[in-house]
Amino acid sequence: MTDTRATIGACLGMALAALAAGGARAEPPIRGPQDAACRQEARARVFSAPNPRGLEPEAIGRQIYHACMRRAKHRR
Repeated sequence: MTDTRATIGACLGMALAALAAGGARAEPPIRGPQDAACRQEARARVFSAPNPRGLEPEAIGRQIYHACMRRAKHRR
């Protein structure tokens, strides 16, 4: 019985930690179709993009996203 309670407590603790970590990086609401498309492009390319400066994946994703949004402004 004690083992079961310990297991349930450990699982509950891990679940709460995962929820807390996931909520810390919430994204702002999507502002339009181009915003959604650029977010998707950044997610798809973040790990395959060249990274000569050793940036974090979040920084690379932001660069890809902003480049996509700049391209979208010039297409109008």
